[in-house]
Formats: sequence, structure tokens, C-alpha cells
Amino acid sequence: MDSMSDMFLEKFRSLVPLYLEDDWQNEDGLTASELAEATASLAVPVPLVLREFYMALGGCEDLMEAYHYFFDPDELEVEDGYLLFLEDEEEKYVWGFRTDQLDVPDPIVYRRQNARGTWKSEEGTFSEYVLDMFTWVFEELSPELNN
Repeated sequence: MDSMSDMFLEKFRSLVPLYLEDDWQNEDGLTASELAEATASLAVPVPLVLREFYMALGGCEDLMEAYHYFFDPDELEVEDGYLLFLEDEEEKYVWGFRTDQLDVPDPIVYRRQNARGTWKSEEGTFSEYVLDMFTWVFEELSPELNN
């Protein structure tokens, strides 16, 4: 691991007690070897922030499927020059990173409107986007999820 290892890990792990009112457990995340195995066939690198997201929350369905659906690591795929990692329930949108930005630790997130095939920047990095999304889902969208 490089000096930037675990840059986002604790922040993502802290979402479990924050939103699920439970301590983070090992089974909430994936091990580095599980992750490496799941992404072995992928032809592009997985950005640091997404690797740490899976290591923190890859086994936590309550967060992986809280609102939109995060792809399991073995479902990651490249389309249109983007690495896709998230889709909405109705499959109207998919989110991804530009494949020429995968070496950036925390790349900008782009969203594709599937019907039109057009990509648009979300104007934020993965960590910003995900933390904002969970804040919105758990604190604004549906407080009833929290009982």
C-alpha cells in the first residue's frame, strides 16, 4: 500500500454507526484480497476511493442498496470510456468515472442519462458525492428509515 492508503476508509466505515446505529463490523467490508479477486478481470484500475469504499462497506447491503444500487466489485464494468459503479432503481441513470481519471485517488463522478446516452459531471469527487448522497437519503429523504 502507498502512503495514501486508508485515506477514505475510516470515513466510509463511520457511516455504519452514523446511519445504521450499529458498530462497524469486519463483515460490513471486503478484505483487500476479496476485492482484488473480484476486480481481477477488470481491464482498468479501480480508483483508491472506490477500493476503500468496498473495503469499508462492500458487505453492507443497508448502505450499498440504500437508495441507488452500488455495483458489487465483480459487476464493475467499462462503457463509453467510463468505469460504472452505481445505478438508480429504475435504471434511468448510471454513475461512473472517466477511465482516463482512474489513477486519481478520488475522481470526479459523472452521470449518464441512459435513454440519451449523455454524460454530465456531478461536479464532485466520489467521496463528496457518496457522503452527500447518504446524508440526503438518511437525513432528508426518509427519516422513517432511521427508526
